[in-house]
Formats: sequence, C-alpha cells, structure tokens
Amino acid sequence: MTERDRGRGRGTGAEDVVRALRERGETVATAESLTAGLVAVTLTEVPGSSAVLRGGLVVYATDLKHTLAGVDGALLAEHGAVHPEVAKQLAEGARDRCGATWGLGLTGVAGPAPQDGVPPGTVHIGVAGPPGSVTRTFTLSGDRRQVREGASAAALDLLRKQLMIPIR
Repeated sequence: MTERDRGRGRGTGAEDVVRALRERGETVATAESLTAGLVAVTLTEVPGSSAVLRGGLVVYATDLKHTLAGVDGALLAEHGAVHPEVAKQLAEGARDRCGATWGLGLTGVAGPAPQDGVPPGTVHIGVAGPPGSVTRTFTLSGDRRQVREGASAAALDLLRKQLMIPIR
C-alpha cells in the first residue's frame, strides 16, 4: 500500500465497509482509546463516508470510557481499561450514544511500556450491531504507530466480517 493509497482509505478495508454500509442503509460509530480516532479518520478518507459514519468518541482517559462511552465503572476499577469486556462496552456505548447501527470499540496498549501489567501490542476490539456484540483480542508487534495502525485495520476487518463482506 502506498502513502497515497493510505491517504484515501485504500488497503485498509474502509472502502469495502463504507460501500457495504451505504448499500444497506446502515451507519457506524466508534469509541477509540489507543487509536485516538484513527478508525474514524480512516473511514472519513473514503469518499461518501459521511452517509455512514455517525461520529466517534476519543476516550483516551479511563474516566472518559465511563462518562462518555458508558463503560461500567466497576469493570474499569476491577480490570483496568485494557480488557475485552471494556472493548465490548465501548462498542455498545458508541452505537448507543451516536445512534448508529454498528459500534466499534478499541482499547489496548500501543507501548512502549506496559499499562496495568498488560504488555504493549495487546489490543481488544469490540463490534456491536444488530446480531449482538463480539470481541477479539490481538497481539500486534511494532512501534506505537504500527500497533495503532494495526489495531485500526483489525477493527475495520472485524466489522467487515460482521457485515459478511467477502474479501476481494
């Protein structure tokens, strides 16, 4: 993928996701922690994305995961911000608060140091939609930029799979 392609959402799965959502008349919203809005940015690089992206929450601080995205405070207190259930609740919160058909939630550790004992490269992604919610955990390698970009691509891929879009 060239820098020019990356700048237009190509090679990221974003084009397929935007196309499928438009065809279905559905929308998406994000609640992003470690990616700090990168998924929403990637989606908006695709022409026509304004028809499907409702909005996004950048919830980098742990308390904002609770106050803005609705993540259970007891869950955050017990397990910390980097946990699969947090990703699920972020996705559900994005969907609910933005009035979208689908929600994406991302949390993890981009590095370089561990967070709450969780090693860098650990990423939890949640997708919430009409059929329910799913979460996946990934272990990504690389520096902060690579982990964040990998998390964004993995989130779009997970949504693509939930939308049942075949790989082209």
